Amino acid sequence: MSLQALHAEWTKFRTVPGWVTGMVAAALLVVLFALLAGVSSDQKGAPPVPAGPGGEPVTDSFYFVHRPLSGNGAITVSVSALTSSIPTGPADLRPGLVPWAKAGLIIKDGTRQGSPYAAIMVTGGHGVRMQDGYVNDTSGPSGPVSVGSPRWLRLERSGDTITGYASADGAHWTKVGAARVRGLGPTAQAGLFVASPPSVHGMSTRGSVSTAVFADLRGEGRWAGDGWTGGQVGPESPTFAGYPQNTSGSFTGSDGRLTVTGAGDIAPAVRETLPTGGTVGEILTGTFAALIAVIVVGALFVTTEYRTNLIHVTLAAGPGRIRILMAKAIVLGAVTFGTGLAGAVAAIPLGEGLARANGVYIFPVASSTELRVVVGVAALLAAASVLALSIGTIVRHGAGAVTAVIVAVVLPYILMAIPFMPVRVSTWLARVTPAAAFAVQQTLVEHHQVASIYKPSNGYYPLGPWAGLAVLAGYAAVSLAVAAVLLHRRDA
Repeated sequence: MSLQALHAEWTKFRTVPGWVTGMVAAALLVVLFALLAGVSSDQKGAPPVPAGPGGEPVTDSFYFVHRPLSGNGAITVSVSALTSSIPTGPADLRPGLVPWAKAGLIIKDGTRQGSPYAAIMVTGGHGVRMQDGYVNDTSGPSGPVSVGSPRWLRLERSGDTITGYASADGAHWTKVGAARVRGLGPTAQAGLFVASPPSVHGMSTRGSVSTAVFADLRGEGRWAGDGWTGGQVGPESPTFAGYPQNTSGSFTGSDGRLTVTGAGDIAPAVRETLPTGGTVGEILTGTFAALIAVIVVGALFVTTEYRTNLIHVTLAAGPGRIRILMAKAIVLGAVTFGTGLAGAVAAIPLGEGLARANGVYIFPVASSTELRVVVGVAALLAAASVLALSIGTIVRHGAGAVTAVIVAVVLPYILMAIPFMPVRVSTWLARVTPAAAFAVQQTLVEHHQVASIYKPSNGYYPLGPWAGLAVLAGYAAVSLAVAAVLLHRRDA
């Protein structure tokens, strides 16, 4: 690439006030929307979001029947039934299948939300599982439980290691897994639990409640207290605890059996399970507004020369047509990247600070993830500006180029952001259109053991961050190649 061509295009760009103003406006829009997001969000008084052992947001709400266990020991029980009820109306609960309803044994460092634990359980549709640390999930024997086909469960504690077993007859045991639970105190709370996460129906979730029947409960080791204590772990409010209207947790005992009813979940937190919450990507919502500004500048950077008939002078004075186009793309891409980088760097701390001041929980991210978001947003804007330059070279008309690129990039993003857009449609748009590049803003992670509505409007994209950006970069590269071919053949 000729330095002379780069210098000429840079000089041309910086001497046009409208183009410089457009770039400044793009950076300011990113910052402005971040400030508006922080100021307009007021969720003070919302219940705090529990933090897991690693500081990550978790859901930790379930019905717990427990006793203190000092030191090492074990607990064994059989589960002969697990049923669920799902609301179909304001006061109507009907039987339904909640695949991730859970009933089993748990050893937990007290009843504080977010405290370390390990548990073994039967589920509504995923067989036996052993889970710990809110994110770790190990599969065990498959199949549902029933009166004719009960499942025996066992948890053993040895120091900070908890081992889970399952059996079909209470005599022959299969080891499901072992977890090292750091932070588990010398005396832990151990016992039975039932959790029933929200049930997904189309594009909405509904609270559910599940009931399990336990028998053959026995413990080994030093157990304190005179009997079992039942209570809800998590918020006392039935709504925040996950219970449908007019239901609550309970346990009763009869003929050596315990019947326990509960709601909620023990799992990583996702958007649908939190009453409040925002993401770094939402702080940068102004990216879509900045996108329009850089698309306009990118298209005008070349179409203005066609409109004023200066393109022939540029081509005649330049070292080569393709080199001139490449110089334009490099200068435009570099300026736009710097603009996006400056806007994102300023927007994130300002927006997060205002949001937290208004009681909005921001999903925590690692420094590397935040850096990826900042750099990704800058790269997204740069790629979009080069796409606009390429389309402008192809159609040679400013309004037409701007309209075409906005329809290709901005419109799909707006459609994906509509909450009631079908998941299949929004996911398709996030895979094949240039708007897939907005995946660089995602910081949330899907979890296979948490049923939720994973769609772009909730911050979950089907492609990884860099894969999504690559889709837009591919459109820009192909368009630039077509523009180079057409520029070489015409405008003689």
